[in-house]
Amino acid sequence: MIHCNSVLVSCNSCTNSTASCISGCTSLVGLLPRQAIACGETFGGVNDVKTGAQVQRLMQYSVRKWGTLLRIEKLLQDRIMDHLTFLYGAESAGPLWRRLQNILRDFQRRNPRQAQAPATGQLSQSDAILITYGDQFQEPEVPPLQTLHQVLTQTLGYPVSGVHILPFFPYSSDDGFSVIDYTQVNPDFGTWDDVERLGRDFRLMFDAVVNHVSRRSQWFQRFLAGDLDYVDWFISVEPGTDLSMVVRPRALPLLHSYPSASGEKLVWTTFSEDQVDLNYAHPDVLLTMIRILLFYVEKGAQMIRLDAIAYLWKKIGTPCIHLPEAHHVVKLLRAVLDAVAPGVLLITETNVPHKENISYFGDSLPGASGTDEAQMVYQFPLAPLVMHSILSGNARAISQWAAGLETPSARATFFNFTASHDGVGVMPARGLLSGAEIQGLVDAALAHGGQVSHKTNADGSRSVYELNISYFDALSDPSADEPLALQVQRFICSQAMMLALAGVPGIYVHSLLGSRSWHQGVAQTSRNRTINRQKFDRATLERELADPTSLRYQVFSAYIRLLRARAAEPAFHPFGEQRVLCLHNDAIFALLRTSPDGETRVLCLHNVSGQTQQMQLQPAELDLAPGTWRDLLTAEEYPLARDGVTLHLAPYAVRWLLKPPSQTPFFQPLCSREGKHVRRTLTQQDARA
Repeated sequence: MIHCNSVLVSCNSCTNSTASCISGCTSLVGLLPRQAIACGETFGGVNDVKTGAQVQRLMQYSVRKWGTLLRIEKLLQDRIMDHLTFLYGAESAGPLWRRLQNILRDFQRRNPRQAQAPATGQLSQSDAILITYGDQFQEPEVPPLQTLHQVLTQTLGYPVSGVHILPFFPYSSDDGFSVIDYTQVNPDFGTWDDVERLGRDFRLMFDAVVNHVSRRSQWFQRFLAGDLDYVDWFISVEPGTDLSMVVRPRALPLLHSYPSASGEKLVWTTFSEDQVDLNYAHPDVLLTMIRILLFYVEKGAQMIRLDAIAYLWKKIGTPCIHLPEAHHVVKLLRAVLDAVAPGVLLITETNVPHKENISYFGDSLPGASGTDEAQMVYQFPLAPLVMHSILSGNARAISQWAAGLETPSARATFFNFTASHDGVGVMPARGLLSGAEIQGLVDAALAHGGQVSHKTNADGSRSVYELNISYFDALSDPSADEPLALQVQRFICSQAMMLALAGVPGIYVHSLLGSRSWHQGVAQTSRNRTINRQKFDRATLERELADPTSLRYQVFSAYIRLLRARAAEPAFHPFGEQRVLCLHNDAIFALLRTSPDGETRVLCLHNVSGQTQQMQLQPAELDLAPGTWRDLLTAEEYPLARDGVTLHLAPYAVRWLLKPPSQTPFFQPLCSREGKHVRRTLTQQDARA
């Protein structure tokens, strides 16, 4: 082995090593392929190697003779080794790293350009991600993935920049989240060619359902058959084991019994009998999953969603949620992607209280602008907080919460959403809303025709886990005698609040297209979550979108106006500044967004109530520059004099007021110790000082 502080050339075929510190080398780590250096074969002897240039020439020779070098910065190698050591111990870390090196080298050989992608993933204000099933849009004799592409490009006219395709692999239950084979496209949906076609027009997010696999998978079947290669892939538990500390996300048994070649086995199943948890304490599982994630990158994934990642690592005698090992697995995956595909973003899905949720950003990286875990985390408190604001007509709770939001670096942000294929989780709202306020959400969901799902607590009791209802119906009672236009405006106000917040918006397809709850689906499946998972017939959808009086037309057209306005203004950049404004009116949710370069500002006003609200804007009090502010949605202009202006907002009105860059005052950003963003207008004298 020849190494220095920056260059490492290692031999995989033997345990012999020769070391020498070489000056002048580059910040490159190169790993020679297996058998590249036979025992006793060196680069002309260690004493003959004097300079970094010589090392590079010899490495280039090895590429010609033996194949592609693995090129990884030493800091990344150290990160990977640290995580492998934490997870599996110092003795195992070295051999595991050598196996992982082969995986990464093979990926780099096939995908040399991936390592050159920008590390930030090039996020901007134009990014919005549609959350949809692969078979969401259907028509006769056409694979649904092809129909999805046609609907997005032709019917809807490229409404978003990216698409999160919910699991599109062969599955046995849970609408895709019980995966039989991670490497195949469900033949009922289409082919990998169809997925890659979508990737040529949209940024793709793939689901990595890493916590569990279908009981019908080959992995689990080989485990049950007693295959020695798979005996440690799943977690068998002896009867009578005390598992009382384990946190349960469902009101279902933690263990299920399965017949095996050696008799009945009690096996760990966090979510259902058909979803069997993988054992990441066995390193073969982790290395296999890394191969799969890199395969997804090759197939066009620019974002990877880590499903149910909080429950990944199991250790009897602990809660088995948010364990340090689970975090280290995420950190390891992030380091691997940083090494060979830095443009791919990790997103963690953890339906838990806010403090635990944001822990998956990880820690700041020394000497870098990012963190060492996810670049984005799901913003789970947002859905219940927006729902509470609209139903109560009071934005105090969401304003207080948003005022304290912060990310650990300038290269990490939130994935904001109000609806998804799951329900509205209430756990993330605990501590942000009172018990009575959360019960108010439950009561409203039931009154509006929704369902409620529960989880089992450690003491055996049950508590509400999520509300199952379409988000449109969550905000408007379907049986109420209200004008459709008012219901649409109420809903659009909720979506504008989400779009205005710093981060990347995730838009569930049923929100974009104004769907009501699907009660017939619940009757068919007996599953609460089906209420928000109806599939579309393309012809029917297109007829509804062509009818200006329909719910779908009114919601979609209003939503598109919001998305276009947002995409056009740098103030909505995911890494732009956000400040919550106090307007002394709890019915108004007010944000001041500023572009990363400080050049543009947008004042976002949302009336969450059903009454017209009068408000006074005072430039000096709110740090707003006098001048003419223009509404991005209506083009109406609002002259803001130095002594202020009075505005009237109709029920559920949205105003996004742009201050033209030429009128933006000179200012500099400051941050308080609590992390709340503050901006201070400076006089020219302050600036010179």
